[in-house]
Amino acid sequence: MNPLDAAAAELIEGRLTDPFAFLGPHEAAEGRVVRTFQPGAEAVEVLARDDGRVLGELAAGQGGLFAGAVSEAVPYVLRVRWPGAVQETEDPYAFGLGLGDLDLHLFSEGRHWDLARRMGAQPTEMDGVSGVSFSVWAPDARRVSVIGDFNTWDGRRHPMRLRHGAGVWELFTPRLEPGARYKFEIVGADGVARQKADPLARATEPPPATSSVVAAAPDFAWTDGDWMASRGQAQAPTAPISIYEVHAGSWLRPEGNFEGVLDWAALGERLVPYAAGMGFTHIELLPIMEHPFGGSWGYQPLSQFAPSARYGSPEDFARFVDTCHRFGVGVILDWVPAHFPTDAHGLARFDGTALYEHADPREGFHQDWNTLIYNLGRREVAGTLIASALWWLEVFHVDGLRVDAVASMLYRDYSRNAGEWVPNQFGGRENLESIDFLRRLNTVVAERCPGAITLAEESTAWPGVSAPVHEGGLGFSYKWNMGWMHDTLSYMERDPLYRAWHHSELTFGLIYAFSEKFVLPLSHDEVVHGKGSLLGKMPGDPWRKMANLRAYLAFMWAHPGKKLLFMGIELAQSREWNHDGELDWGLLEQGDHAGVQRLVRDLNRLYAAEPALHRTDVEPSGFRWIVGDDQANSVFVFLRSAPGAQPLLFAVNMTPEPRWAYRVGAPMAGTWREALNTDAQSYGGGNIGSGGTVEARPEPLHGQPCSLELTLPPLGAVVLKYEG
Repeated sequence: MNPLDAAAAELIEGRLTDPFAFLGPHEAAEGRVVRTFQPGAEAVEVLARDDGRVLGELAAGQGGLFAGAVSEAVPYVLRVRWPGAVQETEDPYAFGLGLGDLDLHLFSEGRHWDLARRMGAQPTEMDGVSGVSFSVWAPDARRVSVIGDFNTWDGRRHPMRLRHGAGVWELFTPRLEPGARYKFEIVGADGVARQKADPLARATEPPPATSSVVAAAPDFAWTDGDWMASRGQAQAPTAPISIYEVHAGSWLRPEGNFEGVLDWAALGERLVPYAAGMGFTHIELLPIMEHPFGGSWGYQPLSQFAPSARYGSPEDFARFVDTCHRFGVGVILDWVPAHFPTDAHGLARFDGTALYEHADPREGFHQDWNTLIYNLGRREVAGTLIASALWWLEVFHVDGLRVDAVASMLYRDYSRNAGEWVPNQFGGRENLESIDFLRRLNTVVAERCPGAITLAEESTAWPGVSAPVHEGGLGFSYKWNMGWMHDTLSYMERDPLYRAWHHSELTFGLIYAFSEKFVLPLSHDEVVHGKGSLLGKMPGDPWRKMANLRAYLAFMWAHPGKKLLFMGIELAQSREWNHDGELDWGLLEQGDHAGVQRLVRDLNRLYAAEPALHRTDVEPSGFRWIVGDDQANSVFVFLRSAPGAQPLLFAVNMTPEPRWAYRVGAPMAGTWREALNTDAQSYGGGNIGSGGTVEARPEPLHGQPCSLELTLPPLGAVVLKYEG
């Protein structure tokens, strides 16, 4: 069999590895020859692109192959006659390279930060012809084709060109437009053909459909210039940061459509004013990167560059962020570089090999979540993920990324028994590749995205999570304080009768409170999987549950550290969060639930208004125990202060018995005014307190030069501000 016949057979059988060596225009003994593969066509003519004159008619061969000589070597179009229709289009195999050598070099080095603007599916113009330039990394594939509605999902019609060395396949497809559905058909090293979604897709079909969608280049008219210029101050360790954590699909359902979701426009109209009115400085969204299974809440994403089509287009999401900024609310996205799901259309065995994941399941499979672990030792994988982070921060003006599951990234033996993990090159348990990735991520974000922040969900005692990279830290802006959350919830779940024996569960956090820049999280993880609601964790009858919750929230806002509250907690939701439902908004018709909502709003306002509560959040000088050892009464009294600001005195009583005439030390004599009392009637309490103001006298106590006498409400907290 001669080489041309062999190539034709490979094309028809879907085995052609070098389509440009066979298809398109070629010089032959008989002159210029054009070959095109159009199975099902009746006839094909070649026309001059400039004036439509006929350059030649191609002869039909076996299996849909058409070939023949043309009269001139000029740009041309193909006129394809189908049964009942005629199509004119340029020949994909008449165009040159789409990606430059610099693109491929940067990608291979893992430092192409504009990846989503160059690879994947790029609407563009080549040689004066509009279309889409496709490219995908699949170094061990035997053949890669782009497939879609435009070619009846036939992988033989648009095989791609391999850029040797980089392992990237590319093809320009003329006349294709944004909105077209597509995938890549990849014949792996094992000879198996797989249909894969584009890892760099900027848009997707709404699940359960799995195709990628060609998206236009980002072009949104932003109005948030002032916000972007000043957000660094609003997100600094000295600023008040109070985060409202939201699952976009279940915050509120459309009226009359309980199975539907609010789109980004509706969330901009409802969610943003609500969060701003409640005094939250930020909205944090559970992952909105496209994910196949809604029950993962987004924590198993497959399209790291595409906002979920569940809520609208990428432009709709940009408009939502712009709305948040107009209301003075920052946007944080949960982002997952630790692992990905095993869905067949995703990254698993992408080119027939373990390309994105580790080949060894001891390194590449998450036993807890039945997911695959990114191989961050591959430069292309690490670079793609960092490019994803920058995509959200730069293109969508997102203000921060909360990096999920950092603990699982740092340790090779995370949640594994002996023999189930592979030590690092030095025999240790630290994941050196992940550590390098996280440091590099935070370094690049700091360099390219002024004012943006990164937050680590990290539950171990790893040192320096929020320390600068140049000091040996990981470089995060903030770390979730999971230890504080665990200890304080353990305390609050106990009957007050037994709290005296567990006093340290509320005080221990202050031993390490300034070792990192912390966020105090009461997140979605605490109200799912049978854990019940936060209100449900509180002991006692309904009144005591509410009082406990109010006192706990006040303690959280008084404690050093930024704040994060999952949606529904501010309603004192009685039942566990259900991602298939919505928040129990009807509870606000009951005074005690509305009271908790009012309390959260007032705590946020107090937090923002009083420098003593935020300016020294990460400095030991801003906190001082007054009474930290009264186990018998389960009372906690402490002072928050900041230079140039009036101090605040907090007193918390974690028993159902009022404490009358409870005397505590104070740093200054004079009038202290009650700024907040969780037992106020407006919050659903019994109005027990000190009557508005208290006079401190120069009578030393608790190591302070003065003292004052308080009435502490049952299961309540009071805040006193010095007025002089």
